[in-house]
Amino acid sequence: MIKAGIVGGTGYTGVELLRLLVVHPEVEVVAITSRSEAGRPVSEVYESLRGHLDLSFSEPDIERLSECDLVFFATPNGTAMKMAPALLEAGVKVIDLAADFRLQDTALWEQWYGMPHACPDILAEAVYGLPELNRDRIREARLVANPGCYPTASALGLLPLVEAGVVDSGSLVADCKSGVSGAGRSANAAMLMGEVGESFKAYAVPGHRHLPEIRQTLGWVSDAPVGLTFVPHLLPMIRGIHATLYARLTGEADLQALFEARYRDEPFVDVMPPGAHPETRSVRGVNQCRIAVHRPQQGDTVVVLSVIDNLTKGAAGQAVQNMNLMFGLDERMGLEQVALSP
Repeated sequence: MIKAGIVGGTGYTGVELLRLLVVHPEVEVVAITSRSEAGRPVSEVYESLRGHLDLSFSEPDIERLSECDLVFFATPNGTAMKMAPALLEAGVKVIDLAADFRLQDTALWEQWYGMPHACPDILAEAVYGLPELNRDRIREARLVANPGCYPTASALGLLPLVEAGVVDSGSLVADCKSGVSGAGRSANAAMLMGEVGESFKAYAVPGHRHLPEIRQTLGWVSDAPVGLTFVPHLLPMIRGIHATLYARLTGEADLQALFEARYRDEPFVDVMPPGAHPETRSVRGVNQCRIAVHRPQQGDTVVVLSVIDNLTKGAAGQAVQNMNLMFGLDERMGLEQVALSP
């Protein structure tokens, strides 16, 4: 059994991780930390876990966490990079669900996240945890940077086109919408139902922290510089991301065949039939990305529709998928739920 610890277990990502781990046949959750809730039973904070987990929150103690085989960080940016070195030194594997290890360029990370990086030497060895791109490296990793939610939906939708070199990688557009859980569980007036209900807005148009992450991911498979316009939007729903992605064709290609071939052996990417329009509710609570590719009026613009649950394939589910790979398990283990409908 994998002895797993979670640092930062009170947020939406943390409880989603617990939901998946408590039914995983090869995992025992042995530690869940929270400074604000230390000493309180987890099931008091999240009644959904009653009968599934008999643990209380504890302080984030390195000595206790060092007894784990793997520690997940479901914490704000800047926390994992301060604790990961000691855990790695103790032989503990680490998956960070925040952004501390996603960007390989330290200066770029500091520019977008506004703080010095605490361990640039360890940053250099972190593996970006998108299994559809880095599966073999994840299997050998001791430190995995779990991708962001927008980057997961966007990269999976654009990767086949950029890899094949059939689009202008300098003029990509990602028009993305997310439910409010993507903003986290902290008190925030802008996320109140009275503020977001019956409304719809764009935000961070001048620049969002996920922009350099998406560019970096696509840059790994592109022969030319990646130019990307990324605009996120807030939807009045709890979970889900819908990414509408645009690219300009530079030659002829059978787009449907291209996508089907690229993802044929991927257990968590579903390329839908021609003409399909995937819905966010079709991936609610599951580690799945559903994709449809369109070429309106047979013109030179490709439109890719990509949907995920931001808390599952966009966060906790992908982290469990990465854990499975790191420990030599079937990557589908514990992740074969059916989406909730309605």
